[in-house]
Amino acid sequence: MAERRHGVPAPPTETTIRSADWDGREISGERHHRVLFQDVDMTELVDHGSSFEECQFRNVRFNVSTHTDARFLNCVFSRCSLFDATFESCKLTGSVFEGCTFGLLKVDGGDWSYVGLAGADLRGSTFRGVRLREADLSGVRLEGAELRRADLSGAWLREADLTRCDLRGSDLSTLDPREVTLAGAIIDPFQATLVAGALGFDVRD
Repeated sequence: MAERRHGVPAPPTETTIRSADWDGREISGERHHRVLFQDVDMTELVDHGSSFEECQFRNVRFNVSTHTDARFLNCVFSRCSLFDATFESCKLTGSVFEGCTFGLLKVDGGDWSYVGLAGADLRGSTFRGVRLREADLSGVRLEGAELRRADLSGAWLREADLTRCDLRGSDLSTLDPREVTLAGAIIDPFQATLVAGALGFDVRD
């Protein structure tokens, strides 16, 4: 299992976009590298295939925005709002979220490996078919959320709250049920066998 990403320094930035109004804007194929986005309003932004590499987002509003085939690589999101934001087939490898608010976040497909979401409140969010390999999900709150068909191999889930979370089809091979809250979580028969084995049961026909 990879080392946790806590304390990773933010990438240096070379240009700054400050207090810009991108509300309702549609962008396609834009390229941004080492840009600091400060207090930018991206509410209802529609993004097709844009790329943000080693960027910083500080107090940016992503509410009700839609991102399709976009790339946010090794970015840092600080105190951002992502209420009802949608990410479809996006790549966020190595990005870190700090002090952000989510609420009804929707993630469909894509690669979120090595992402830092420690302590995030993701109640009611939806993750479907997402690659979350070695992601830091320690202490994350996923009550009532969907985390279906997700690749969670090597993910950090210590002290995660998965109460009533729909986990069907997800890779739970590295989940330690003694380190998470699983009350009312929805799992499939194969996952039930894995969880029982992790608890020391001898499962037989």
